[in-house]
Amino acid sequence: RVPESKVVKNRVHLDVRVGTGLVGDERLAALEAECTRLVALGAVRVRLLTADEENESCLVMQDVEGNEFCLD
Repeated sequence: RVPESKVVKNRVHLDVRVGTGLVGDERLAALEAECTRLVALGAVRVRLLTADEENESCLVMQDVEGNEFCLD
């Protein structure tokens, strides 16, 4: 943790691959399992972005310093 609050966008946005090759409920289960593991380590779940015609579902998370990353 740092004493200052987040004031600008992330300089780097990471996509952590956990559901590669998975679709539908199987993909969501893999994302949720990894989310649970990371929350126990201090991460925060921000929101679920549901699948559409172009993209599969992903979970937006924050690390302990408030930097966003996606479980993809």
